[in-house]
Amino acid sequence: MAERLRQRIYARQLAPGEWIDELKIADELGISRTPLREALKVLASEGLITMKLRRGAYVTEASPKDLADVYHLLSLLEADAARAVARHASDAALAELGALHQELEAAIDDTARFFALNEAFHLRLLELADNRWRLQVVQDLRKVMKLHRQHSLQKSGRPRQALLEHRTLMAALAARDGERAARCMRQHFEGGLEAAS
Repeated sequence: MAERLRQRIYARQLAPGEWIDELKIADELGISRTPLREALKVLASEGLITMKLRRGAYVTEASPKDLADVYHLLSLLEADAARAVARHASDAALAELGALHQELEAAIDDTARFFALNEAFHLRLLELADNRWRLQVVQDLRKVMKLHRQHSLQKSGRPRQALLEHRTLMAALAARDGERAARCMRQHFEGGLEAAS
């Protein structure tokens, strides 16, 4: 249930700031309000829903500061992960990341596929960095980021710029240069924030 609502939020079928009409949604989905309320609690814990006392649940509206804060934390966490992967990942793991990057290159003209592959690339890099706590925190932060992400990828030139940033990251990983990989990832998030703002 939470996943169905999450997808509605990402697809803007439930827009930022919109009140969640529990009766209407429960009726549409053919369920009682109890599982719906449980799903809303899950989404509230992820930051996608804001619960307002005596007013109900609303789709979270992320302010420019919220977005900047999320990107800042993602930059720190994913730069640290990139450093770890450059230093410790196996050649096979780097080849796997390289294959994901090639798929991303091929999807440049398909925004939805590009978006999905970009997320898969970042999550795989985090998995290879082998810190489940960092991965969990990043996954939660990325859910909030996705409220604005589709907009940023549609900005003129952003997908191509994101690919250039990925290429420099891949070169740093291939060179096993942890500090350069971390720097590339920070620059990637700076570019992403600029496009999302």
